[in-house]
Amino acid sequence: MSEKLVIVARYTDYLEADLARQMLEDEGIQVFALGQNVGNVYSGVPAVVDIQLQTPESQAEEAKEILEDARHEADVEGGLEGEDWDEDDEEQE
Repeated sequence: MSEKLVIVARYTDYLEADLARQMLEDEGIQVFALGQNVGNVYSGVPAVVDIQLQTPESQAEEAKEILEDARHEADVEGGLEGEDWDEDDEEQE
């Protein structure tokens, strides 16, 4: 591959970075994660890690749009923090 790689996102959480990587791959974007195994070196000790997602320059804008849309969708839905887990129990009573 002779095309220049560019950083499209940075994460400190391995799981969040891996989900973003999988999302981009599912959309046909070639993506490389750098720094994802650094946290494993410390044998379970939490470490702040700079995980970078990189794509070929020609796919960078599309990748950024996909990630931004996903962030916006998560913000609109409110994630799991706004869930009322007891709601189903109250309806059954």
